[in-house]
Amino acid sequence: MGAVASVVRGKRLVRKELSQSEGYPVYQNSLNALGYYKDWNTEANTAFIISAGAAGEVGYSNQNFWKADDVWTIETAVISQRFIFHVLSQKKDLLKSQVRKASVPRLSKTSIENLSFILPSLEEQSCIVAILDKFDALTNSIFQGLPKEIELRQKQYEYFRDTLLNFPNKYE
Repeated sequence: MGAVASVVRGKRLVRKELSQSEGYPVYQNSLNALGYYKDWNTEANTAFIISAGAAGEVGYSNQNFWKADDVWTIETAVISQRFIFHVLSQKKDLLKSQVRKASVPRLSKTSIENLSFILPSLEEQSCIVAILDKFDALTNSIFQGLPKEIELRQKQYEYFRDTLLNFPNKYE
């Protein structure tokens, strides 16, 4: 990763600077926003890695956000952010195995920089991302995948029920 991208750390905010509802989400040591801040330092559609606390967790934000000091992002012109998210998600177990266990678990910048993976062209990355995003939506989205699956199973049930219970009437 380090050969084609820069691993960039966020900037610390103190809790008293945060709002509970207004502004941009602040990611610190969890995939859940710690609070909200009046400004943002990371553009929407960016993958990120938690480096302390829930170290090794991988996130992606569809909106601008504040990247605090326990969050890393990958800056590069040759890898799409969504592709980075999928690569990091696939390597999450490896990342978690690199977490230094202490009172506060930590993941080092070097662990991220040393990740290796095949780097296709941006066009191929786009195709891969489209497939993985669709598969993710079908398997993980309660609004898309599950209702569609329920609908298909209902149709399957009705077909077999009607087929099995549709006896020719021998007594007519």
